[in-house]
Amino acid sequence: MLWLQFLVCSLIIVASGVTLSKYGDVLAEKTGLGGAWIGLILMASVTSLPELIAGISSVVMVNAPDIAVGAVMGSCVYNIAILAFMDILNGRKPLFATAGVGHLISAGFGIILISIVILSMHLVDILPSLGYIGLYTPVIVVVYLLAVRCAYFYERKVVAEFVEDVNVKLNYGEITMKRAILGYSLSAAVIIAAATWLPFIADALGEQTGLGRTFMGSFFVGMTTSLPELVVSITAVRIGATDMAIANLLGSNLFNVLVLAVDDLFYTKGPILSHVTSTHGTIGLFAVIMTAVVVVGLIYRPEKKPFLSFCWSSIALIFIWTLSVLALYLLGSAA
Repeated sequence: MLWLQFLVCSLIIVASGVTLSKYGDVLAEKTGLGGAWIGLILMASVTSLPELIAGISSVVMVNAPDIAVGAVMGSCVYNIAILAFMDILNGRKPLFATAGVGHLISAGFGIILISIVILSMHLVDILPSLGYIGLYTPVIVVVYLLAVRCAYFYERKVVAEFVEDVNVKLNYGEITMKRAILGYSLSAAVIIAAATWLPFIADALGEQTGLGRTFMGSFFVGMTTSLPELVVSITAVRIGATDMAIANLLGSNLFNVLVLAVDDLFYTKGPILSHVTSTHGTIGLFAVIMTAVVVVGLIYRPEKKPFLSFCWSSIALIFIWTLSVLALYLLGSAA
């Protein structure tokens, strides 16, 4: 019954994530907030809503900080892995061949933010804290805001064109503002309910299967909360808006680390990173390595795929993601 509940919860998040993304696009178009910076930030935050709610629910209602941190780190790994599957779906043309160079900004800041989390896990017991909040929390918020500011100034000059093209293709003229707000609100409410339910199921499964909260958080919860990104990315590839999908996934990783800072605010027993296992740092390291592969791909910009539908970068990302799952399982078993 627990696995059935997990499956139902996942399907609810997928369905609601698709609807939420659609009405988010409608609102961006109707309100005139469809520019590069607003569009990318809105999409990333919308598809990361399950991570936010699941994290808060984990620390407040379930008292399971390992599930909260695991969901963030696991989701970061999954989001980068989705780029590999996007590359496969993109046909004979490599995904990064025509991608905007501006993605390097969000990828670079993603490496910085995840590295801050990894470093903080090792230093949390010797660094001073701000009450029950870790010193890393305000640092994460400042770096995230700096990333948004840098993205804004770059995208305002360079990336606005492809965002405007996507908005023109969508053209939600038949949907009224009232309907858009209602649809967006209802979809968000459903996701909040499902994401609140998810940690309870994950906690029970971790105990029943013996896999533990760390594995359940990083693997299953991280995978489930990344489902909206997966659905949006596949849809984007089909309509030719690959740049928007890449920006969404890299932007979601930035927002995910910000979610960890929010979780720290809600966890009142002390800095959240001092109450979790070091395994999360290992998964974070895999996320950093995978993001570095994306950076190389964006700079190298291969012109063709040497292995049918597989580019070297997608092969590397799938291989590293597989290693991360294996490492997570072995570390969880050893603990």
